Amino acid sequence: MMGKSHLVISTGVTLSAMQWAGCHLTVPVVAVAALSSLLPDIDEPNSLLVRSAVPAFLLRTLQLTLIGAAIFLYFADVAPYPWNIVLALLIGSVAFLPGRRLRKLVMLLIAVGLVAFGSAYDPWNAIAASILVIATLVPHRGLTHTLYGVAGWTALLYIAGKGMESGSLLWIAGGLSYALHLLADSLTQRGITPLPPLPFKLRLKLMSTGTKKGGAVEGVCVTLTLLLVVLTFVVGR
Repeated sequence: MMGKSHLVISTGVTLSAMQWAGCHLTVPVVAVAALSSLLPDIDEPNSLLVRSAVPAFLLRTLQLTLIGAAIFLYFADVAPYPWNIVLALLIGSVAFLPGRRLRKLVMLLIAVGLVAFGSAYDPWNAIAASILVIATLVPHRGLTHTLYGVAGWTALLYIAGKGMESGSLLWIAGGLSYALHLLADSLTQRGITPLPPLPFKLRLKLMSTGTKKGGAVEGVCVTLTLLLVVLTFVVGR
């Protein structure tokens, strides 16, 4: 499914279920549910989550910075000839990497920055940095689209939520929303491999992303989710 569909369906169903269960929904709970609905696709540089966090202007800024650094290394007396040329070419060439690779580079740089300068946000800085590093190393629909990913994210939220007023609900909202994303992806032709290295694939083949049939199935799922949200938060109040 597309990112916007995941956002609507996973978040809507999660919050509706929690409301029916009598949970007190707070801003952090809603935010975690929304983030978790997109988080499995953090391993895809062109996903809605990554494109929102690393927009095109940030990539252009990085490219210009790298080109400027290459020019500086070439003319400045930093390294003797011909190493100044070698360094300039190495750094300058990074600026011309494909957008996907540049986004992964930005994610790694953000991870380094969080570890180095994000101590004020502990433990979230370490959690975010770890997730960013893992996301740059694994293939799409790999580790993040497994039950291990669900368990890991839920456990992180449980630990991080200790001591917070709504902390006991964060792991429920995050774990459920994350799991619903995987369930939605299991409807596609590609499906998911929930328990690697076991070869078992969860693949219901009800839709294919980018096709008319896939768009129709997504539309039906989004519509049903919106009806559920209206019944829960408007009619059911």
